[in-house]
Amino acid sequence: MTNPFSGPITGPKFFAIISSFFIVIIGVNIVLAYQAVHTFPGLETDDSYLAGQTFDRDREAQLALGWTVDAVVHQDELQLTITDSAGKPVQVADVTGIFGRATETRDDQTPAFVFDGTMYRAPVATSGGNWNLRLVAHAQDGTLFQQRIVVLVD
Repeated sequence: MTNPFSGPITGPKFFAIISSFFIVIIGVNIVLAYQAVHTFPGLETDDSYLAGQTFDRDREAQLALGWTVDAVVHQDELQLTITDSAGKPVQVADVTGIFGRATETRDDQTPAFVFDGTMYRAPVATSGGNWNLRLVAHAQDGTLFQQRIVVLVD
Protein backbone atom coordinates (compact mmCIF):
# COMPACT_ATOMS: atom_id res chain seq x y z
CA MET A 1 0.00 0.00 0.00
CA THR A 2 1.37 3.44 -0.89
CA ASN A 3 1.56 6.33 1.54
CA PRO A 4 -0.70 9.19 0.35
CA PHE A 5 1.60 11.72 2.06
CA SER A 6 4.69 10.74 0.11
CA GLY A 7 5.68 12.00 -3.28
CA PRO A 8 5.10 15.35 -4.97
CA ILE A 9 2.06 17.54 -4.29
CA THR A 10 -0.19 17.10 -7.29
CA GLY A 11 -3.33 19.02 -8.22
CA PRO A 12 -5.79 16.57 -6.62
CA LYS A 13 -3.66 16.32 -3.48
CA PHE A 14 -3.47 20.14 -3.18
CA PHE A 15 -7.25 20.42 -3.71
CA ALA A 16 -7.86 17.84 -0.93
CA ILE A 17 -5.60 19.73 1.49
CA ILE A 18 -7.22 23.13 0.83
CA SER A 19 -10.73 21.64 0.88
CA SER A 20 -10.11 19.95 4.24
CA PHE A 21 -9.03 23.29 5.78
CA PHE A 22 -12.22 24.98 4.58
CA ILE A 23 -14.40 22.08 5.74
CA VAL A 24 -12.92 22.30 9.26
CA ILE A 25 -13.34 26.10 9.40
CA ILE A 26 -16.93 26.01 8.14
CA GLY A 27 -17.78 23.14 10.51
CA VAL A 28 -16.43 25.04 13.54
CA ASN A 29 -18.33 28.19 12.49
CA ILE A 30 -21.59 26.26 12.22
CA VAL A 31 -21.13 24.73 15.69
CA LEU A 32 -20.28 28.12 17.26
CA ALA A 33 -23.19 29.88 15.53
CA TYR A 34 -25.60 27.18 16.70
CA GLN A 35 -24.37 27.48 20.29
CA ALA A 36 -24.59 31.29 20.21
CA VAL A 37 -28.18 31.30 18.96
CA HIS A 38 -29.43 28.59 21.32
CA THR A 39 -27.89 30.06 24.49
CA PHE A 40 -28.99 33.69 23.91
CA PRO A 41 -31.61 34.49 26.57
CA GLY A 42 -33.41 37.09 24.47
CA LEU A 43 -34.07 40.79 24.43
CA GLU A 44 -33.91 42.89 27.58
CA THR A 45 -36.49 45.35 26.28
CA ASP A 46 -38.89 45.48 23.35
CA ASP A 47 -37.99 49.02 22.32
CA SER A 48 -34.63 50.30 23.49
CA TYR A 49 -35.32 53.82 22.16
CA LEU A 50 -38.43 54.23 24.31
CA ALA A 51 -36.68 52.71 27.34
CA GLY A 52 -33.85 55.19 26.88
CA GLN A 53 -36.23 58.16 26.94
CA THR A 54 -37.03 57.68 30.63
CA PHE A 55 -33.77 56.06 31.75
CA ASP A 56 -32.22 59.13 33.44
CA ARG A 57 -35.45 60.08 35.22
CA ASP A 58 -36.02 56.51 36.45
CA ARG A 59 -32.40 56.22 37.59
CA GLU A 60 -32.56 59.46 39.58
CA ALA A 61 -35.80 58.34 41.28
CA GLN A 62 -34.21 55.00 42.17
CA LEU A 63 -31.05 56.63 43.55
CA ALA A 64 -33.18 59.05 45.61
CA LEU A 65 -34.56 56.05 47.53
CA GLY A 66 -31.08 55.49 48.99
CA TRP A 67 -31.52 51.74 49.18
CA THR A 68 -28.72 49.23 49.56
CA VAL A 69 -29.51 45.71 48.38
CA ASP A 70 -27.68 42.48 49.15
CA ALA A 71 -28.54 38.86 48.43
CA VAL A 72 -27.03 35.59 49.66
CA VAL A 73 -28.00 31.94 49.47
CA HIS A 74 -27.88 30.06 52.76
CA GLN A 75 -29.06 26.44 53.01
CA ASP A 76 -31.18 26.60 49.82
CA GLU A 77 -32.79 29.87 50.89
CA LEU A 78 -32.31 33.16 49.04
CA GLN A 79 -32.00 35.95 51.60
CA LEU A 80 -32.57 39.44 50.21
CA THR A 81 -31.76 42.45 52.39
CA ILE A 82 -32.99 45.90 51.42
CA THR A 83 -31.90 48.74 53.71
CA ASP A 84 -32.42 52.49 53.55
CA SER A 85 -29.72 55.14 53.87
CA ALA A 86 -29.90 54.85 57.69
CA GLY A 87 -29.31 51.08 57.51
CA LYS A 88 -32.86 50.15 58.55
CA PRO A 89 -34.74 47.34 56.78
CA VAL A 90 -37.15 48.45 54.07
CA GLN A 91 -40.51 46.81 53.50
CA VAL A 92 -41.45 47.39 49.87
CA ALA A 93 -44.90 47.49 48.29
CA ASP A 94 -44.04 44.48 46.13
CA VAL A 95 -40.95 42.56 45.15
CA THR A 96 -40.36 40.09 42.35
CA GLY A 97 -37.33 38.80 40.57
CA ILE A 98 -35.76 36.15 38.43
CA PHE A 99 -33.00 34.11 40.02
CA GLY A 100 -30.83 32.21 37.58
CA ARG A 101 -27.48 31.61 36.01
CA ALA A 102 -25.65 34.51 34.45
CA THR A 103 -25.24 32.80 31.06
CA GLU A 104 -28.39 30.79 30.42
CA THR A 105 -32.08 30.72 31.26
CA ARG A 106 -32.46 26.97 31.81
CA ASP A 107 -32.13 27.25 35.62
CA ASP A 108 -34.22 30.44 36.03
CA GLN A 109 -36.53 30.55 39.05
CA THR A 110 -39.06 33.09 40.29
CA PRO A 111 -38.60 33.21 44.06
CA ALA A 112 -41.66 33.74 46.28
CA PHE A 113 -40.27 36.33 48.71
CA VAL A 114 -41.66 36.61 52.24
CA PHE A 115 -40.71 39.55 54.50
CA ASP A 116 -39.77 38.50 58.03
CA GLY A 117 -39.29 41.99 59.51
CA THR A 118 -35.62 42.31 58.59
CA MET A 119 -35.18 40.63 55.21
CA TYR A 120 -36.96 38.84 52.38
CA ARG A 121 -36.60 35.05 52.22
CA ALA A 122 -37.44 32.57 49.47
CA PRO A 123 -36.58 28.91 48.90
CA VAL A 124 -34.44 28.25 45.82
CA ALA A 125 -32.71 25.27 44.23
CA THR A 126 -29.06 26.02 43.50
CA SER A 127 -25.70 24.50 42.90
CA GLY A 128 -22.33 26.17 43.25
CA GLY A 129 -21.27 29.03 41.03
CA ASN A 130 -22.29 32.44 39.76
CA TRP A 131 -26.01 33.29 39.94
CA ASN A 132 -27.87 36.53 39.27
CA LEU A 133 -30.96 37.98 40.87
CA ARG A 134 -32.71 40.39 38.52
CA LEU A 135 -34.71 42.27 41.14
CA VAL A 136 -37.79 44.41 40.52
CA ALA A 137 -39.38 46.16 43.50
CA HIS A 138 -41.71 49.07 44.09
CA ALA A 139 -41.33 51.44 47.02
CA GLN A 140 -44.39 52.31 49.10
CA ASP A 141 -44.73 55.52 47.04
CA GLY A 142 -44.70 53.51 43.79
CA THR A 143 -41.09 54.27 42.75
CA LEU A 144 -39.67 51.48 40.61
CA PHE A 145 -36.42 49.88 41.79
CA GLN A 146 -34.52 47.53 39.47
CA GLN A 147 -31.13 45.97 40.04
CA ARG A 148 -29.11 42.95 38.98
CA ILE A 149 -27.39 41.40 41.97
CA VAL A 150 -24.56 38.88 41.58
CA VAL A 151 -24.90 36.00 44.03
CA LEU A 152 -21.95 33.62 44.44
CA VAL A 153 -23.05 30.24 45.76
CA ASP A 154 -20.48 27.94 47.40
